[in-house]
Amino acid sequence: MVALFLKSLLGALAVLLISVLSRSRNYYIAGLVPLFPTFALIAHWIVGSERSAHELKTTVLFGMWSLIPYFLYLFTVYWLAERLPLPLTLGAATLVWALAALCLIFAWGRWHG
Repeated sequence: MVALFLKSLLGALAVLLISVLSRSRNYYIAGLVPLFPTFALIAHWIVGSERSAHELKTTVLFGMWSLIPYFLYLFTVYWLAERLPLPLTLGAATLVWALAALCLIFAWGRWHG
């Protein structure tokens, strides 16, 4: 129960930090906060403690490839930001991320399967 509370607290702190940074002179730094590897640390700890070092490396390699869907999400937001209203921009970017992630999962299954 304590671990769940701490994870929730970390998430709330991240949202607070993003909110504060978005109002600052250096508002663009708010885009860096979501990239702090909180969930990667948790995933790597769990995989690394329950699986082999080779399997941890495979997980890390997949994580590196997962930057492609994230890049496509960011590119889509950048491209649509002045063309569509914010909800449509973010919705379209999320759809692009989901499709790219699905392609990555299928491609990874063929390549590593």
